[in-house]
Amino acid sequence: MNSLEANTRNTKSKGDVRSLRLAGNIPGIVYGGSDQNQKVTVLKKTLKILIAKENFLSNIITLNLDGKPQNVLPREITYNVVSDEPTHIDFLRVVSGAKIRIEVPVKFINHETSPGLKRGGVLNIVRRKIELKCPSEKIPEAIVIDLDGIEIGESFKISSVKLEEGVVPTIIGRDFVIATLAAPTVMKEPEKPAEAVADETAADGKDAAPTADGDKKEGEEKKAPEEKK
Repeated sequence: MNSLEANTRNTKSKGDVRSLRLAGNIPGIVYGGSDQNQKVTVLKKTLKILIAKENFLSNIITLNLDGKPQNVLPREITYNVVSDEPTHIDFLRVVSGAKIRIEVPVKFINHETSPGLKRGGVLNIVRRKIELKCPSEKIPEAIVIDLDGIEIGESFKISSVKLEEGVVPTIIGRDFVIATLAAPTVMKEPEKPAEAVADETAADGKDAAPTADGDKKEGEEKKAPEEKK
């Protein structure tokens, strides 16, 4: 589990917060549970390292607030619209038994042992993240989809995913698709023999007339693609 050092802050004005940011810190707040909200500050450099890690917003971290550790879940990060630097962060206290909603990433494994992928099939990912409702102590790091032995035409639905007791998707009432293994969408055109290419080139140049500047050549105007029904 990742950890992050934090200190209580007593900022009372926008100027105080601006000074805090100029000093290389990021303001934040810890909320949730029966305790009061706490204003905190974390080191910007350290926070950016954690943000760069995969799935930062769906992993519990240990926040060492004034030397006292507590488990929290990063919930929302605000960024500067110009510099794209983090300017504020919210942390949710992890309280045993409390249920939360969280988006969990989907992870695919064993690509190399899928016969369908070996035959040129395409993994069509419908959902890269799935929102779950679960106890805070049972948040899965990822929803793992095993591609071992999967053939073209097979699909993965939420019903095929094993979830711990008490962990349920927020979308209920339908067995939604997570991904499918589809047939190749583009077929490679066979190469023409060199003789045929040479004959076509000669034929194209034989009767061609020069066109005036601005004139459209035959076939230049493309038809709009027909709307799929």
